[in-house]
Amino acid sequence: MNEEEYFEQLCSNSVDGTLTDSEKQKLEEHLAECPSCAALKEDLEQMPSMLAVDENGQLVDGDKVIAICAKRMLDEGTLAKNTAVVTVMSNMGFFKFCEENGIACEKTAVGDRYVLERMLQKGYNIGGEQSGHVIFLDYATTGDGELSGVQLLKTVVKSGQKLSQLAKIMTVYPQVLINVQVTPEGKQKYNNDEYIISAVQQAEMDLMGDGRVLVRVSGTEPLVRVMLEGKDLEKITRLGNRIADVVRERLS
Repeated sequence: MNEEEYFEQLCSNSVDGTLTDSEKQKLEEHLAECPSCAALKEDLEQMPSMLAVDENGQLVDGDKVIAICAKRMLDEGTLAKNTAVVTVMSNMGFFKFCEENGIACEKTAVGDRYVLERMLQKGYNIGGEQSGHVIFLDYATTGDGELSGVQLLKTVVKSGQKLSQLAKIMTVYPQVLINVQVTPEGKQKYNNDEYIISAVQQAEMDLMGDGRVLVRVSGTEPLVRVMLEGKDLEKITRLGNRIADVVRERLS
C-alpha cells in the first residue's frame, strides 16, 4: 500500500468511525496539506452507509442487509453468479447463511474499495461491509445508504414479513476483537513466528468448528488485530486473550 492508498483508506475508516487516536491525528495533519484527500473525505461523508433498525428497535447491520437482499435476489434469479462479496471481518453467521442457502461467498480485505474491486473483476452485483456500506452494482458503484434502504424496503414489502422476521435469516455469533500494540519490526516478523502460528492453531482446535480465528496485521498502525467468533463468548474471550498474550510477548 503506497502513501496515497494509505490516506484514502484512513478517509474511509474515518467515515466508518474505526480510526485509532493516532490515526485520527495523522489524518488531520494530512488533510490540512492535501486538498484531494480532504475532498475525498467530504464526498465519503455525504455518501452514508445504512444500518437499519427493525420495529422492535433491534439493529440490522450490513451483514444482515446483504443476507436479506441476496436471498431475495437469489429467489428472483437476479443474484449474479449466485455470489455475495463481503470482507474477512463479516460475522461467521453470514458465511453459514451462504452455505445453507447455496450462495457463494467471496471474501476480500477490509475496505469497501476491495469489495467493489472484486465485484467489478468478477461480475458480481451485491457486496459490502458489516458497517453498512452495501453496494448494489446494478444501480451504483458506491455504498449508497439511500439506495440500500430502498432495496431493503423492497425486500420487506415483497416478502410480506416484518424486518425482525427477515433478520432471523442469519445468526450473529459473538465476536471478540483485541488490538495488540507491536513494534514495526514485530509487524515484519508476524507471519513467520512459530509461537503465534501455534497459538492460533491451538485456538482453532479448541473451537472445533464452532468458531473461527482471524489474526491479521493492521495496514495502517503498528497493531496486530486478534479476532475470534464463536457460540461461547466466555470461551472465545479466553482464547483471544491467550493469543494476544503470545503476540504481545513475541512482537512488542
